[in-house]
Amino acid sequence: MRTGAEPPRSLPRGTLLVAAGTFLLTLSLLLPLYVHDRVALLPADATLGLRMVDADASYLDTATWSLVEGADLERDTRVVASGHGADWSAWEMTVDTSSSERVLDHWSRRVIVDRRTGRAVNCCGEHVNGDRAVRQAGLVLYWPPGAAEGNHSFYDAEVRSAPSVEFEDDDEVAGVAVRRYTQTVDATQVPDSAREVPAALFDPDAEGTVSANRWLTAERTFWVEPVTGIVVNLEERRHETLRPQNGSGEVDLLDTELTLSDGQVSGYAEQARVRSLLLRGLDRWAPWTLAPIGAVAVLVGLLGAWRSRTPAAETETEAATGTEERSPEDAKTG
Repeated sequence: MRTGAEPPRSLPRGTLLVAAGTFLLTLSLLLPLYVHDRVALLPADATLGLRMVDADASYLDTATWSLVEGADLERDTRVVASGHGADWSAWEMTVDTSSSERVLDHWSRRVIVDRRTGRAVNCCGEHVNGDRAVRQAGLVLYWPPGAAEGNHSFYDAEVRSAPSVEFEDDDEVAGVAVRRYTQTVDATQVPDSAREVPAALFDPDAEGTVSANRWLTAERTFWVEPVTGIVVNLEERRHETLRPQNGSGEVDLLDTELTLSDGQVSGYAEQARVRSLLLRGLDRWAPWTLAPIGAVAVLVGLLGAWRSRTPAAETETEAATGTEERSPEDAKTG
């Protein structure tokens, strides 16, 4: 019959160290294999903007059909992104090109972006300027995080194709290590761009109007931070012309060298720097730090548990031996 409650049994020595070490080892696997991949995804919901400028552009004023030179030009790209399933995002994009006097061009686009690869997905009401027959492909704005330095394809919504973007060299922008890529769009007719223009544009002696299409030639340079895939800087040399559908000749419609403002470049560079540190920490630094600490904690805990069990085992053995050696008479008198 018990005369009192038994004292609570304490945890074996080293248990907490083993538990902490096991947790750190598990974390060292989860951070690079699961957490990193989720954090590296492009944001599902976001509002983005690119403002490119040129203080010495030339364009054809379609009100007077005369060439305007030395004009201030802006090209604003706005993106409103919203989550579309677990790994996709729906981007509603608008692009406006304007001078200080008038809007020169406007078009819109809806594209579904794979948040892991940064590439367009053919799905869910995609369109370019209302044309739902398009099948967009290639990169949309960002590179895949951690992508190899090889070539990629980047979709040009105006010409409805994805010309190759070729890796040129490693570079540095605002103190951030980047890769430089270039894309060339050879002279291409812009789909659905036919319009009526004065025939005299192509033949001074002609009268009336003719139907003409817009043709585009472009050279783009992208500076991409490779760990995050963020485009830190962007330049575009753009030349547009009008060509008659049934005839020869062409006239300049737009000639510009567009660049991001310095404030945008420094902002994107800082964003890439911070995000790169986070991703590097999850993928490299954390595992190489947590795994050794966790392994040492487990070993120290197990060693402590083994040492604490040895004296106890010896005491139990001695007690058992002493009981066996007592005679029956000693047991009676005891």
